[in-house]
Amino acid sequence: MIRTPHRFDKQKPLPGVRKKNAPRLISWAEIVLWVLVIYIVGAALMVGLLVILSKDLPSIERLQKFDPELITRIYSGDGVVLHELYTQRRTYVPFDKIPPAMVQAVIAIEDGRFLNHWGFSLRDFLRAVVIDIATLSKSQGASTLTQQLARILYEEIGFKKTIIRKIKEGLTALQIERMYSKDEIAMMYINSSYMGHGVYGIQAAAKRYFNKPAQDLEPEECALIAGIIKHSGRFSPFWNPVSSFQRRNLVLMRMFEKGFLTEEQYLLYRSRPLQIEKAETPPRIAPYFVEAVRQWLQQEDDKLGVDIYRDGLSVYTTLDTRIQTAADSALLNHLVKQQNVLSQRLLRDRQELQRLVPDTSMTIELAEAMLRGEIPMSPRCFYSMVVQGALVAIEPSTGRVLAMIGGRNFSESEFNRALQARTRQPGSVFKPIVYATAIDNGYPITTRLLNQPVVLNMSDGTRWAPKNYDQSTGGLTTLREGLRASLNLVAVRILQELISPTSVVETARRMHLTTSLPAVEALALGAGGVSPIEITSAYGIFANRGIWVEPIMVTRIEDRYGNVIAEYSSRQDMVFSEETAYLMTHMLETVVNRGTGRNIRDVFGFRVAAAGKTGTTNDFSDAWFVGYTPKIVAGVWIGVDNPAVTLGENEGGARAALPAWARFMKETYRVEKWKDEKFVRPEGVVEIQICSETKLLPAKYCPVETEVFEKSTVPTEYCREHEQIKDNKRWDSVRF
Repeated sequence: MIRTPHRFDKQKPLPGVRKKNAPRLISWAEIVLWVLVIYIVGAALMVGLLVILSKDLPSIERLQKFDPELITRIYSGDGVVLHELYTQRRTYVPFDKIPPAMVQAVIAIEDGRFLNHWGFSLRDFLRAVVIDIATLSKSQGASTLTQQLARILYEEIGFKKTIIRKIKEGLTALQIERMYSKDEIAMMYINSSYMGHGVYGIQAAAKRYFNKPAQDLEPEECALIAGIIKHSGRFSPFWNPVSSFQRRNLVLMRMFEKGFLTEEQYLLYRSRPLQIEKAETPPRIAPYFVEAVRQWLQQEDDKLGVDIYRDGLSVYTTLDTRIQTAADSALLNHLVKQQNVLSQRLLRDRQELQRLVPDTSMTIELAEAMLRGEIPMSPRCFYSMVVQGALVAIEPSTGRVLAMIGGRNFSESEFNRALQARTRQPGSVFKPIVYATAIDNGYPITTRLLNQPVVLNMSDGTRWAPKNYDQSTGGLTTLREGLRASLNLVAVRILQELISPTSVVETARRMHLTTSLPAVEALALGAGGVSPIEITSAYGIFANRGIWVEPIMVTRIEDRYGNVIAEYSSRQDMVFSEETAYLMTHMLETVVNRGTGRNIRDVFGFRVAAAGKTGTTNDFSDAWFVGYTPKIVAGVWIGVDNPAVTLGENEGGARAALPAWARFMKETYRVEKWKDEKFVRPEGVVEIQICSETKLLPAKYCPVETEVFEKSTVPTEYCREHEQIKDNKRWDSVRF
């Protein structure tokens, strides 16, 4: 009897028959196939992702050009740094000038495996990812030094902490490592990193913290700078000296662990205290000159295709710091005296002071306190209550501007009166242009005109009867005597009888005066306006034998590598013959030796051959002195910005401007150790004896003097007033 199996009985499968729901075993061949598929798909996805992320990475060509923003420096002609222009304070230092300790310190604290990896550390990357996931934060940084350089150099990579940013950094780092050596990468990093307090790179940091060049840094100083890179505020030696000290010693310890320092060196350097020298801001040299150069560079950079704030240029100017120092001392000290004169005058005249008070919010008592120096002068009062001045000095043979002052204080007013003040009347400083026009038209120095009153018809229809400064009148007066004594009546008669106002304007234009000059007879007395630099340059024509040389402030510009990208020289223009220029110089020497400028000799003791002219305008609102030697021409203007305010009674050119000029020239010759040189007389000018009364060739009994003439204007007639005098034996025998 066959038994039916119970439902709980186990049934054994027949041989070779698989149970219906049993799992299928996978063969090794299938495993290998699936792994390959996963790798291929993953690799494809990774490649696709890398391709997408690589699209906005810097190009290969850009990587080949390391182009950090650098400081543009403006140098004086004698090699002094006058100013720095930058958006980021950074100075490029080549690798051989970087102390080895700085490279070692950066590697030790920022990337210990820098010399071994190829730009990207997969181990550090994975470690950072795991820690960030575990802590639910983004606290871990895993960038190699090369990745940090990539982030510094290329803003497209961004600074937000994301996995995508890390991948971009890694890709860029790989490109950098492929194209540069480890030394070059370290050099770029050390020159580019922000090191606190507005400085970038080792050179700027060395100056900022230790006031020394980078190549002179000690190892512990390198360690301090390297430690600042991670967090410039937290580890600032100025703000957090304790943290900075601890961070420095941590860097030193890492250097010891990496084998860059011996144990003895490590213990020595870590024991040294912080010795930070808070670099003092150097005094600003020639701020008006520097600002003029900066403005000129802004116009020039478009022509040169450079950026003056980013390209690390070296701009070499014409300024001589020794001459500038002499100018500062002479003019600024003199302005103190002139300010006292003005203040005392306004304190005595409350009615005028009341008119000058800028608005009703200021009382006259407050204005008086300012004038007495009891409280600082309000900026609102600068225009009418402060004496300003300008000085410009030029080398006449080259046009190089050697010194420039545009006002009493650049921080109070950036208006450069030496360049930008174009409406101040020159007064008698303009007279040499009138005389030069007559000389150039063939009139000899001995030409005589009446020193008698004249009446001028003004352009507005009014009539004006000018007078001489000392109210004097006289008879026939030579051109030399008229210029020596600055006789207004003689100057006006030159325009009325010898030449014309139009011819004077034409001469002024030939002398490169560009301001508005009316073609009226009052032009003889300085009607119209001039700028100090233009009138000074015009006098330089006389010093330079008739040749105008354009004033320049920059001689050359070099790029960051020392290559000259631009050179500048002055334009030149023949304005007068050598003979005319010398005759004018000879007359202007008389002004200095025994004329309105004689205090240069008598009071200030400046004995060098010099020529020049004082200038004073109506009501003493402008005071001038412009003069020159064979080596230098300089002009001084003194006045108040408000032309309606007078400097004071009798505060003309001889008193208010000449002292500053004389002191400046005397000090300049001393510091430059220049020797006295005479003005060279050209062959076309001769020196002969003439009758001192008639200015003709002397007869036997004439009183004689020596005068200079252009050869074609030498007198040919003899004096007849003295030829009739006979020997009188009777009177000769009389004894007294």
